[in-house]
Parts: sequence; C-alpha cells; structure tokens
Amino acid sequence: MRFPSGDEIVRVVLPCLDEEAAIGPLVAEILAVGVDEVIVVDNGSTDRTAEVARAAGARVVSEPRRGYGRACAAGVAALPADTGIVCFLDGDGSDVPAFIPEIVGAIARGRADFVMGSRLTGRRESGSLTPQQVVAGRIAGVLIRLVYGVTFTDMSPFRAMRPQRLAALGMTEATYGWNLEMQMRAAAAGLRIAEPPVDHRRRRGGVSKVSGNAIAGLRAAFKITTTFLRLWRELAPAPRTRSIDAARRETRS
Repeated sequence: MRFPSGDEIVRVVLPCLDEEAAIGPLVAEILAVGVDEVIVVDNGSTDRTAEVARAAGARVVSEPRRGYGRACAAGVAALPADTGIVCFLDGDGSDVPAFIPEIVGAIARGRADFVMGSRLTGRRESGSLTPQQVVAGRIAGVLIRLVYGVTFTDMSPFRAMRPQRLAALGMTEATYGWNLEMQMRAAAAGLRIAEPPVDHRRRRGGVSKVSGNAIAGLRAAFKITTTFLRLWRELAPAPRTRSIDAARRETRS
C-alpha cells in the first residue's frame, strides 16, 4: 500500500461468523483501497461465508472454535512475516473501508502506534449502533481514562497496529473482550494512540452476534466487564506521557 512516507505491506483481518450476505462486497471494497491482502477468518460459519470470501479475492483461514478473540488471533497468526501493518474490521460490512488509508496512515508515518476509528465521533447511519453499544463505549472510555489517563470514545473493531507491537501486548482474550483488552494494554504500555472519526453503516446482512438479541447483548456486556476488572488488577498504570488528543493533533499535522 502506498503512502507519502513510503510503501507498507498492509493486510486486513476480518473475523467472520455467518456473514455470507456481507462478505463478498466488503472484501471487494477493501481490496479497492489498495491493501495488499484480505484475510477472512471463518469462525465456524454454517453458511457460505468462506466460499463467497474466496470468490471475492480473500484468503480464508479457518478457526472453528467460536470466539471473536480467537478469530482475531487466528488472523494475526496467519500474517506473513513481511506484514508491516495489520488492520481489523468487522465482517458485517458496517465499517467503511474508505477510511483504511487514514487508519493505517498514522502508523505508516510513524505518528501513532495504535489507531482506532471512532464511530461515535464520525457519521453514523441511523440504527447502525444500538444505544447499549454507544453507552458501553463511553463507559469503557471513562474507566480507561481514570486508570491510565487515556480517553477513548468507542470500542470500535476498526483498528490497526504493527504486528510486532500487537504481539508485545500479550493478548489473551478469546471472546468479546478482545477489543477492550487491546485498548487497555495499549494504554498501559504507554503507546502513542490516535482515535480519528470514521463513518459507520448498518450491517449489510445477517444478525449481530453481540447486539442482535438481549441474551447476546447481556453475555457480551458481562464478558467486557469481567475483562476490564481482570486487566485492571493485572496491568500496571501507564506512563502518562501522551494522550489521544495529542496523537490526534500529530496525525493531522
């Protein structure tokens, strides 16, 4: 992928479970922005997700053990050694691939170590996020600020890092707590963090595994809460040397 600062090998990981309706057009959109490869992690789908993804030009990796974190980890494990930046998006078509150059660009220019697109400060289609998702992102942001002095507005799946830095975080979460764990570990490590606004769409088909029904939503909320408490006890406070706002100003300079 080309940047003013030079070329980078950028690969996108899409964790997927029964996303047959969305995955083909999404893979095509991602490839159109110039990334080097799309890796779709089939997390035990019972539909044609894997077949449709291959036909659209993605490489498909199988992770039959259910769990969002397991799927993300399988995608990371499948990255070739020459990968310069790994970017994550949801496989339901709700994240907008046109923002990939901005998300990975701050890393390519050496101005951030961890970049996450904020759906809450960008433009959202009506109904693209449930009220509980909005509230969860805000609460997580407040808690992380209290502990580490870094403010997040969201727990967006749209994020990017260099694989070596991601490996150094020591991620362990297997399910819905993966995104929160990454944010907490990045903050605890004192990484330079940026959170630019990104647009967000309604999912392009299928049913959300987190917010699609009350039981799934409660299960995800419980997992996210227990993840925060576990990591709060485990991780040391971060060096309070750089805020998201400071990194954001740098990425715009």
